[in-house]
Amino acid sequence: MQNSIIQDFGNKVRVRTCGILIENEKVLLLKHKGLGEEGFLWLPPGGGVDFGETVAETLKREFLEETNLIVEVGRFLHFREFVKPPLHAVELYFRVERVGGMLELGTDPDSSEQIIVEVKWFSISEIQQTPTEYLASDLKELILGKNIFRFFK
Repeated sequence: MQNSIIQDFGNKVRVRTCGILIENEKVLLLKHKGLGEEGFLWLPPGGGVDFGETVAETLKREFLEETNLIVEVGRFLHFREFVKPPLHAVELYFRVERVGGMLELGTDPDSSEQIIVEVKWFSISEIQQTPTEYLASDLKELILGKNIFRFFK
């Protein structure tokens, strides 16, 4: 698995957009296999920006592909840079709101292998109880430390 991720995303800078969707005091996260020290990571929906595509267009496309949800992109929330050779990602986090669709597990068409294995709503307490190594770095800080839930009221 790790080899397919390196093959698909390694040895280049990848610009990603990520969407924070909060409904009923829960945030939507996707479980990606083959990433992180534990062999998986929980990440918000999102993905790589294609040439000629705006970050908002990317985020809408990625949400539809990965979750079957139609979203509107709101305010910019956070910047994260991940550098662990051979992977290097620049990530832009935005608030999103659902405007349509029914939640279901989708796919990551950017990967040669299906790496999204679960979709789940996490409450604040579940995020607090989830070991940090199971979440994308900075995710706990973004959601809990910056009290991101206040932006969704």
